[in-house]
This record gives sequence, structure tokens and C-alpha cells, in this order.
Amino acid sequence: MGIAATLQRKWTAEDPVGLEGFEMSAIDGGALFGKALANEGVEKAFVLTGGHIMPIFYGMREAGIELIDTRHECAAVYACIAYTRASGKPAVVVTTAGPGVANTPAGMMEAESMSIPLLQIGGAVAMSKRDAGDLQDMSTLTLMESCCKWAKKITSTERIPEYVSMAFRHAMDSTPGPVYLEVPTDLVFAEVEEKSVRFPASNDRIAIPQGETQRIEEAADLLANAKRPAMIIDDGARWSMGEHAGAIAELSKHLKMPVGIAGNVCRGLFGDELANPLLKTNSMAGADVVLAMSCRFDFRLASGRLIPDGAKVIQVHTDRRQIGFNVRADLGIVGGSGPIAAQLLESVKAKCEPNSGDPWTGADKSRGAASLPEPFRDASVPVHPARCAGEVARFLEQDARDWDLVIDGGEASVWMGMASTAARPGQIHATGANGTIGTGPGLVIGAWAANRKPVLWYTGDGSFGFYPMEMDTMARLGIPVVCVISNDSGWGMIRLAEKYIRPTEISGKGQCNTELQHMRAYEKMTAMWDGHGERVTDPDEILPAIRRAAANGKPSIINVEVDDVSLSPFIAGYAKMVAPAG
Repeated sequence: MGIAATLQRKWTAEDPVGLEGFEMSAIDGGALFGKALANEGVEKAFVLTGGHIMPIFYGMREAGIELIDTRHECAAVYACIAYTRASGKPAVVVTTAGPGVANTPAGMMEAESMSIPLLQIGGAVAMSKRDAGDLQDMSTLTLMESCCKWAKKITSTERIPEYVSMAFRHAMDSTPGPVYLEVPTDLVFAEVEEKSVRFPASNDRIAIPQGETQRIEEAADLLANAKRPAMIIDDGARWSMGEHAGAIAELSKHLKMPVGIAGNVCRGLFGDELANPLLKTNSMAGADVVLAMSCRFDFRLASGRLIPDGAKVIQVHTDRRQIGFNVRADLGIVGGSGPIAAQLLESVKAKCEPNSGDPWTGADKSRGAASLPEPFRDASVPVHPARCAGEVARFLEQDARDWDLVIDGGEASVWMGMASTAARPGQIHATGANGTIGTGPGLVIGAWAANRKPVLWYTGDGSFGFYPMEMDTMARLGIPVVCVISNDSGWGMIRLAEKYIRPTEISGKGQCNTELQHMRAYEKMTAMWDGHGERVTDPDEILPAIRRAAANGKPSIINVEVDDVSLSPFIAGYAKMVAPAG
């Protein structure tokens, strides 16, 4: 008998007169989750089924939340990452107890590296069965405490909505990131009287802080008088931008200031990068004033070492701990990137006229795939990996300007990152500061869930192998995706680097566990769902093959044989650093 029914029976027996005409309303923990998540604006959940969590599924479905199920829990987290950064809306991952939760840490750490706010709800053994040898009784809360910014166990069914609200407040605080709630299965199945449950107000009406007026004026003076101003924006700016992305573009236009974007979360947020190259130009190394918006100056930004010693640095961040991290802050402003950009724009306009000349970085040159460096047009066979990426860039420009682009892998991601341009927000998805590979399939699912647009998924063959059965998920969901595999038959980034780190070892004994099966026929997988599969060895055939795959409309694979000797700029620079002298 449920708790509410037990209470009703007791109360009726003791006070039948007082309860005359009164109807109890019983609700289980799963339904409470559904109502609480809907109250926070959640529209999508990325899940993998499990007995400990099924009431949550039914509760979310009843609340109108769309459930998108994957074949691996970590892929579900990657999907949630892509959906959240593309849509700007909160979403959840729901995983079953024990191994279900334990499959997700890499994804949660990936979300934390990019300041992605998401909530994972994990199942757990019943409270009464803890430490009694029950199925999947594991210390998953301890595990999750180590890989996300906040983690708690719910201990009362009535408090489920309170904990959901609490979780989103932590996820969306001054340093957004992933959070975790663990719920024992007996609390999910338990019924309570709905009138006894408190539903906190939604958290979505909190204002993004502005900067102090005096500091805004000081920063505007620096920018207005700069000869070589440059802006750099990091992933965290996505969540403190609000409705002010246009202010970034207008400030860039007014000062003819290049805007470098670290990571991919903010790509396309400020306009079409193909139409305006200033929105994809990192020139802080030549600047005399650097405006850093929500930046974490870690290795991706060379820990700030590229900024000239004589340049003035303005750091803007909602998290004051990041102001001065690895880089001096000549002027620090605590606040949201969007509102502060709007404040700076207003002040700069009052201090100087628009720059009518060419940007200090030089006059606009040709744009897009046609302007890429020579390797992107290389005619060699096997195909140069840059040429493979260049052909994909041509397809996206000529045939698929509005498609989503997912980039995965090591060397493959370097080449495709150079070749890509964003036309709109949430269009490009790739790994974060952790350099995680294998994220691609989940990112495809999440990007599609956000806007239902076709997806071009560019990947290396090593990274393709992590979650290839998510292509079955894509086929089941009807996701039109073309997967282009830049296939060098190995773990290319490591293999290339090892040739320079251990030249004697490699020349004498060969590579050590960096090789994969030569040109494995991954394209044959598509026969399972009647997609298009094609192996390509001629660079001139890459673009036609992609077009044939796109016309198929189902998950398709173009498996391109690329050489295993060409160094990306990343590995080339690394090789110079580590190669023995002489």
C-alpha cells in the first residue's frame, strides 16, 4: 500500500467527519521529477533505460518532456551538452543505478571544461538496501562528486522538487557547469500527498550582472584610444551573454576589432563568420589592448603568454577567481559578458566615431574554403587530411550552409576546425579543453534535438570507434546525418607525435599500439538501415560522394583514406618543441 493510501486510511478511521468530501491526491517520486523539471523549463531529457529510474521516465513523459534514448550513457551526456549549447535551454540526463551512472564521468568532465550547465539524475539502490549486497549498490555519489561541480543525494520523496531547483541554481551560478542528483529507487516509487510538496519558483528570471560604471568608463577609454584592440571570448560567455550578442558584433564593427573565439560554444553567436572574418580572427598576439570576455587562460590560450608585455588587458568574468588567473588584469570587471559588452558599446560610441578604415589586421581577403591554405587543395593520393577537411568545408558552403557541424577526433578535428565557419549560433560542436574524443555521435543527437537540422559529422577513424552504434540511434530517430571519416588507420595524433618524441625507438622497433586495421570498411555499417556508404580514395571524389550521401537522407558514411604522414599545425608545433636537437 502506498504512503498516501496508508495515511488516508488512518485519518479516515480516526476522523471520518473531518475528511468527509475530501479526496487525497497521491503522486509518486517520478511524477514529482516530471513536474519539477517542467517547472524549470526542461523540454528534453537524454536517457538510457533502467529499472531503478522508470518512474522518472513516466513522470517526464506525463509532463510533456521529450525523452531521447541513446545506446550508452556517456553519449547521452554528450547529446545533452550539444543540445544545451545550441538551444540555450536547460536539459537533463537520466541514468540508472551503478554502472549506468558510472558510464558518465568523461561526459560530465567534458561539460565542466566548457561551462555547460546540465543536470544528471542518477538512480541508486533503495535506502533500506544500502550496504546489504543489493543489485548495483555502488558509491556512485562519491564518484560524481569528483567529476562535476555539485552532487547530492535526495533522501526524501517530498523534497524532490526542492532538490531539482537547488541543482539548477548550482548549475547556472556564476561559473556554470554540470551537477548531479542521486535518488534511491524507493523514493522514486514512493507515493506522497501532493499537497505536502513544495514546488520552488523557477530560476529563469535572474538578471545577469552589469559592470561598475567607473570601470566601464576606464575600459571604454582604453578601447577607444587603442590602435590595435582585440577581443577574445571563451565558452563561459555563452551563459552570461543574455540578449546582448549583437553588442559584441557592433563593438567589433565600430572599432574594427578582431574577435577571437576560444572553443566552439560561442561560434556563430555574433554573426556569419564567412561574411565577417573579424568574427573569427584571434589577434591578441599583436594587440595593444586585449578585451577578454569570460576567458579561462589555460593551455588553449597559451596561459596568456601570447599577449604582448606592453598590452593593456581588460578581463571580464562573472567569476572573480578567473580574473588574474595566469594573466595580469590591468582592469578587472566582474559581471556578465553580454551586459558589459552593451555598456562598453554605449560608452565607446560616445568617446569615438566608427573606424572607417581597414582593420589593423589588414584589409578583408577572400573568404571561405577558397581562401584556405594550400594543403586544403592538395591533389595527392592518399588524400592529404587537410584536403579531406577542405572538401567538407566546400560542401557546407555550397550545399549545406544551415547544417549543423560536429567535429570529433585528434588530427581530424584540428584540420576541420581550421576549415569551418559558423553562420549561426549553436551550429558547430566539438570537444572542449579536455580534448575528449568520441564525443561526435552524442553531439550529433543533441544538435539535431535542438533544431531538427541535418548534421555533417566529421571524425577520425579512432574517435569513430567509441560509440558507432549511436548511428543506429540516429537511424531510429530519423536523423539525417552524413559522417565523413578522415581515416588514417591509426591514432594519428599520437602516432605522428611519437615519431618526434622517440625517433630511435620508432625507427628501430616501429610504432607501439598506435595502429588500427588498415582502412576498415566502416561504410558497410550503413547497410543495416539502408543508408549510403562509400569508400573514397580520390580527393576529387570526396565532394560528389558527400552529395550522394546527403541525398540519401539517412545516416550515411563516407570513409576517406587519408595519408598518415602529414602534420597538422598543432603537431608540427609540438614536433619542433620535442624533437631531439640535430
